[in-house]
Amino acid sequence: MTLVFNQKLAPKIPAISFVTVLGAECGFYRRLRSRLGAPKAITATAHKLARLFYQIWATTGQYLDPDIDYYQQKYQEQVLKSLRNKANALGLELVPISPSTLNTSSSLNHAT
Repeated sequence: MTLVFNQKLAPKIPAISFVTVLGAECGFYRRLRSRLGAPKAITATAHKLARLFYQIWATTGQYLDPDIDYYQQKYQEQVLKSLRNKANALGLELVPISPSTLNTSSSLNHAT
C-alpha cells in the first residue's frame, strides 16, 4: 500500500480543522464560509494561517491570539462603518437610538 501525499491539500489541513475550534480565526473561517462557501473559505483561512505562521517565525514567537469577542467587536465596527458609508452615499445619516427613546416609543405603541 502506497501513501500518497497531496501537496495542494497539505497547506489547507490546518484550516480544515477550524470547523470545530473556537477563536478569532475560527470566526473568520465561519464568516467566509457563509459568504463564499467552504472551499474558498478553507483556502482563505489557509492563507491567513500562513501569514500568521510567518509573523510568528519572523518575530521569534511573539504573537498574542485575540479571542473571539475581540474579533466579533472588530467585525461589528466594520459593519457599522460600511453602513455609514452606504448611508452617506445616499445622502442619509445614521443616528444612534438612545435607550430612553426605545422605552418611550414602545410605550406609545402599546397606548394606541
